[in-house]
Amino acid sequence: MKHIDRTLLDETTARAKVSPRLRMNYNFHEKLDDPVNRLLNAMEPGTYIRPHRHCNPDKNEIFLLLRGRVALFIFDDEGKVLESVILDPDQGEYGGEIEAGIWHGLLVLESGSVIYEVKNGPFAPLLPENFAPWSPEPGNEEAVAAYMKQLASYL
Repeated sequence: MKHIDRTLLDETTARAKVSPRLRMNYNFHEKLDDPVNRLLNAMEPGTYIRPHRHCNPDKNEIFLLLRGRVALFIFDDEGKVLESVILDPDQGEYGGEIEAGIWHGLLVLESGSVIYEVKNGPFAPLLPENFAPWSPEPGNEEAVAAYMKQLASYL
């Protein structure tokens, strides 16, 4: 049995806090070509999860928040926020399932946030056309900060 406990969450969070991207995965799938990818994603405020979708190959994605607070956004093709929800287990909001091809993104609201993520395998890096063209590139720190502030205004 693969066990998910506070120690594992704490260890993964500690690695996220010192990561340049302020997030860290802990994979439960043993090979990248497993038919189902399952992982913890420990994320800290300030990490930029660029809005994206999963097409070519089409993949549904499930997020279950184990601790912390994270905002989940759904966008239209022009970048307009269609829906947002603050995931917070203490408030009874636990996660979301995103269908393939739907633009989505996350904004981390609390230190120590950890999601359990499930999506179809095998692992395939996102192709450029799966990153939202209306969102800033990760290396543009000023634009990213402004964009994340704009997203927070929807909450």
